[in-house]
Amino acid sequence: MKEDTGATSLDEGWGPLSQLPGNPMIWLLIISEIAVFGAGFAGFVISFLIDPQTFSHSQDTLNRLAGAINTQVLITSGFFAALAVKAESENRTARMRLWIAAAIALGLVFLGVKYVEYSAEIAHGHTIGTNNFYTLYYLLTGFHALHVVLGMVILAIVGWKHSLDNLETGAAFWHMVDLIWVILFPVVYLMR
Repeated sequence: MKEDTGATSLDEGWGPLSQLPGNPMIWLLIISEIAVFGAGFAGFVISFLIDPQTFSHSQDTLNRLAGAINTQVLITSGFFAALAVKAESENRTARMRLWIAAAIALGLVFLGVKYVEYSAEIAHGHTIGTNNFYTLYYLLTGFHALHVVLGMVILAIVGWKHSLDNLETGAAFWHMVDLIWVILFPVVYLMR
């Protein structure tokens, strides 16, 4: 919760969003992104219900271990982003930058694992045009990977132009990226 810093009337105009950490605009972005991914998840589930056999067979080709590793990578990265915010609140800039760098490094690990996973699927002839499962798999996971890249850029910027508000804003976006993956992994990789 934000402490009273003599907020201007502009800050107060955000209503409940004013009480959330970081800039209220990030929360509007997060809400809209969750809505977009929610629509994608709904489309995936509906398509699964229409053609469960194709989806189950296609799902069996995915590397669940890679998906589980990426889940741990992003959760750990989110923890590091939270530690960066804590370090900034304690005016420990060097430590904050270390945690931001660690969060970004794990974002790179996530992308590396995803690259290996995509390469294996494509090598087996499973492309975005193979069937509806792969179309939705590549669209959802690819859109998420773009958010990982954007999140890493945001973390780099807020680590460089640091303030508590900036770090809370960047961490909020990064946690949204984590949350989306924590939902995406079981829906796409495990749901039967």
